[in-house]
Amino acid sequence: MDFQLPELGEGVYEAELVEWKVEPGQTVRRGDLLAEVTTDKATMELPSPFAGRIISLAAKPGDEMKVGQVILAYEPITAGEANYAEGTADAAAQREANGHGTLTTEAGGSASHEPARATADAEAPSSSAAHAAHDAGTVPPAAPSVRHMARQLGIDLRQVTGSGPGGRILIEDLGRMVPAAGRAEPEERVDPLAELRPAMGKAGTRIPLRGVRRAIAERMVHAKHTAPHYSYVDECDVTEMVRLRAGLKDVFGRQGIRLTYVAFAVHAVSRALVEVPIVNASLDDEREEIVLHEERNIGVAVATSTGLIVPVIRHADKLSLGEIAAEIQRLSTKARQGKCDREELMGGTFTVTSIGNIGGLISTPILNHPQVGIMGLGKVVRRPVYNAAGQIVPADMLYLSYSFDHRVVDGALGAAFGNEVSRRLKNPAAMLVE
Repeated sequence: MDFQLPELGEGVYEAELVEWKVEPGQTVRRGDLLAEVTTDKATMELPSPFAGRIISLAAKPGDEMKVGQVILAYEPITAGEANYAEGTADAAAQREANGHGTLTTEAGGSASHEPARATADAEAPSSSAAHAAHDAGTVPPAAPSVRHMARQLGIDLRQVTGSGPGGRILIEDLGRMVPAAGRAEPEERVDPLAELRPAMGKAGTRIPLRGVRRAIAERMVHAKHTAPHYSYVDECDVTEMVRLRAGLKDVFGRQGIRLTYVAFAVHAVSRALVEVPIVNASLDDEREEIVLHEERNIGVAVATSTGLIVPVIRHADKLSLGEIAAEIQRLSTKARQGKCDREELMGGTFTVTSIGNIGGLISTPILNHPQVGIMGLGKVVRRPVYNAAGQIVPADMLYLSYSFDHRVVDGALGAAFGNEVSRRLKNPAAMLVE
């Protein structure tokens, strides 16, 4: 039978194949992963709605697939046959590892495959697959993000019982293992590049332009070719913001919220967009109209191991500073795990990006088309400045880098918007008394 690419969301008509999770001859059950695909910068897993044996694959990684297109062929089998086939493969793997044809028990004895499979079949499907993997000494199925996190936490996945379909290990399963792994709470100051190491490449190799990276390339080229960018840079004295964050950090931390400078920036931007609505707009080329949006939905660029993902904080101007910080934390975590829903990546009206945690001062960000504005944060630097009385005093200074679509936002309007943002960042206490 043929299996067609199913609908992946409203308005989604095609997807790029990132990786096959199966191969011809493999037996799968309902819920097992067939492939990983990406659409509009959202990477998602494709579970199997059937139990069957894979006959052939009709696409290769990097191919663009249309919804309804045949992507593989399979032979239907019953769930019992799927379980038996999986058990046979597990038993064969262990016999090969042990060097003899029977299963070795923990007590040092041996048993035939049938009783072992009968016992496993009596358990839940997820438990069955996980125990089989443990018995065979192999690593149970898990997403790349889960494997990466396990390495960071020092957890052996072979010791984890997965609660997902087919014994698949989920992020939540790792959370239950953290106390057993004896890991302390991480320090706030961590290497911001640690999670990006895999994406830095290896000299002398070629990397296929696929998945998220290809989506980013296409969107950036389209944005640069479509919108005439211009940049605007301003500096802002954020001494009070730094002081306020230091005082609130522990208060928010007790609620499980990490308060970052980006949260202050999103709060300031969302309110400034109310004062300067033309920046919260997009250009409808077909109708030749500038569309001023009623909602202030702020995209926050998140660096992941696969590329830049921009989840959206909806109605940011209606949220408090704490709510914005919590939403940034939630969406950033999902983005790095590759679990953002399509809806969480759509509908942005302005974007905030930051290089400050890595160390840059000024950037020239590319617009997230069709938005007409984006703001980049540099790092906060303490340096001497003149105060109003002409005295040299220490101050925490921050560079704000803006890019605007000159078809919609002229220089004076861009500067007016930048002034509104700076005014709020200079007086952050007002964010707490709205």
